[in-house]
Amino acid sequence: MIEIERKFLTKNSDWKNLISYSQSLKQAYLLSSKEITLRVRTINQSEAFLTIKGKNLNSGLSREEFEYSIPFAEAEEMIKSFCRGKTIAKTRYICFFEGKRWEIDEFEGELAGLTIAEIELENENEIFAKPNWIGKEVTGDPAYYNAVLWKKINNNA
Repeated sequence: MIEIERKFLTKNSDWKNLISYSQSLKQAYLLSSKEITLRVRTINQSEAFLTIKGKNLNSGLSREEFEYSIPFAEAEEMIKSFCRGKTIAKTRYICFFEGKRWEIDEFEGELAGLTIAEIELENENEIFAKPNWIGKEVTGDPAYYNAVLWKKINNNA
C-alpha cells in the first residue's frame, strides 16, 4: 500500500475548535534506516499495531506502508525488550477541514511543544485547502520523522 501524506507545523491552536476525537499514542522503533522503519505503536492503552514503512519515493510525499494489528500485551513487551522502554508519547487529534481529514499530533514529554499536522492525499498532486493554523511545511524533512525524533529522545539509540 502506498501512503501519500504532507506534514506541517502548526502556527496557532485554532485547530482545537475542529477536534472530532482524540487518541493517546505511544510508539517506538524496532528498526530505523533510510530504507525501512519498523514501528510498534499502542493506542489508548487497548490497541496495538506493527507498521513497516519503506523509504520515500520520488518527490518524498509517498512511501510504501504496511500495518498489522497485534496483541496489546505483545506490543508493550516489544517496547520494553527491544526499545528499552522509551517511547514517543503524543495525543493525536482528528479534525476535518473542508472535507479533508487532518491528524494533529501534540507531542509530550521531551518533545512537548512540538505539534505537527498531517493530511493524507489520494495522489501527490491533489489540491487541498490549507486551514489558517497550518504553518511551515516539513514534508520530507528528516528532522520531523517520528523515527528521528525517537532516536533523539533516546540519545541516538
